[in-house]
Amino acid sequence: MSIMLDVPNNIHEALHVSHAEAEARLKLELAVSLYTQKALSLGKAAELADMGLLDFNDILAERRIPMDYGEKELAEDIAYARGHQ
Repeated sequence: MSIMLDVPNNIHEALHVSHAEAEARLKLELAVSLYTQKALSLGKAAELADMGLLDFNDILAERRIPMDYGEKELAEDIAYARGHQ
């Protein structure tokens, strides 16, 4: 299943970036927001942002967002890694 999000042109224009950059930025911001709300694990948030775990973790560190990493997240990340080998 895929969800399409309709972003008005004036929002895209306000970002002053290309369409591809706007899409990547919005996906990253959504992923960070959902991660900080504990709606997504680190692995799922990185997947939403189309980033590797280390790159996504670097973004969180730059923004001083603490990692919420427990047994559940570890199990999800191991399952994710095994599925993407």
